[in-house]
Amino acid sequence: MNLATQPENRVALTGNEAVAHAMKQINPDVVAAYPITPQTEIVQIFSGFVADGDVDTVFERVESEHSAMSAAVGAAAAGARAMTATSANGLALMWEILYIAASNRLPIVMPVVNRALSAPINIHCDHSDTMGARDSGWIQLFSENAQEAYDNTLQAIRIAEHPDVELPVMVCLDGFIISHAMDNLFMLPDEMVTKFIGLRKPEYSLLDVDNPATYGPLDLQDWYFEHKRQQVEGMKKALDVIPQIAVEYEELTGREYGFFEAYRASDAEALMIVLGSTAGTAKDVVDAMRDEGHPVGLIKLRTFRPFPMQQLVSALAGRRAVAVMDRSDTFSTAGGPLFHGVRHALYDCERAPLTSNYIYGLGGRDVKPHDLRKVFDDTLRMGESGRVSQPITYLGVRE
Repeated sequence: MNLATQPENRVALTGNEAVAHAMKQINPDVVAAYPITPQTEIVQIFSGFVADGDVDTVFERVESEHSAMSAAVGAAAAGARAMTATSANGLALMWEILYIAASNRLPIVMPVVNRALSAPINIHCDHSDTMGARDSGWIQLFSENAQEAYDNTLQAIRIAEHPDVELPVMVCLDGFIISHAMDNLFMLPDEMVTKFIGLRKPEYSLLDVDNPATYGPLDLQDWYFEHKRQQVEGMKKALDVIPQIAVEYEELTGREYGFFEAYRASDAEALMIVLGSTAGTAKDVVDAMRDEGHPVGLIKLRTFRPFPMQQLVSALAGRRAVAVMDRSDTFSTAGGPLFHGVRHALYDCERAPLTSNYIYGLGGRDVKPHDLRKVFDDTLRMGESGRVSQPITYLGVRE
């Protein structure tokens, strides 16, 4: 049996606890913390590790999320391994500094517990917070459950700090559904984590007075464009690095990660594409419908940024119909953000499936098996008829 899956390494934790324990094992140099529901427990639990002397981390209690990201930027620029965590309105308050972190190529790792943005005030799950930040230059990894939140946090360190990437990473987990629900998972022994993540070896540091570096200077028409182009190259390189790190992690744990998980999808005629915890419910529905003889399957997307366009095209080409599930809206009247990405990817595909969009679960509204069965039924009918009768559906909304 793999050492990582020995019975003594199996624990019952909430998603927030799992992420906090991952941070403990990472032992970052600096954590800048500000509480916001439903993320608060992550930094609260981690502060206990600091108080007990279990980590060497400098724990900075700041006055806002804007300050938390600013402190993380300063620490990372100085060469430290820096982390923070947030949700929803807290992420929005960081907005300015999100771009600064990414543009300065600072490998900050930040768990984000997905929560609806106000107004009206809502503390429950949807993806409007991180989807609003999708073009800020951060890598975004989505998690189905506490195990994946834990595993993604560990892998995020390696991805962010890879010399070909050097970009910050958000580890996304659904608020309350994952963050506060107890789950069984396997944790790695501390020494395995330490060996896997290694030490941060920054090429530049603000504290290296013998090799001075400049961060965030005035950058006008002469070089700004080139610096943005370099940033794009880092995101493109992440498409190579993410699967490399996943292979190493699978060798360590036996748990396989890629850009997405294809569940009973190899011969499916109707596919659903989904992010986050909804995938667990969808898998149950797929199993039930398969038992009834319906050729349905699931694509659970893990990597939303960078968007794995070519890999998705390979997985979707030749299928009859695809339903894209969005737990946020763009308010463009043209569908949700995941739908936009999938449709764009399929534009030049010669055997592109018919594609429809379902916006669901805003503000934490439950999505139940019968809701997802309806989506699959609609998608099967769409494939049989050869036409998209309703491109965008608001699933479960009261009219």
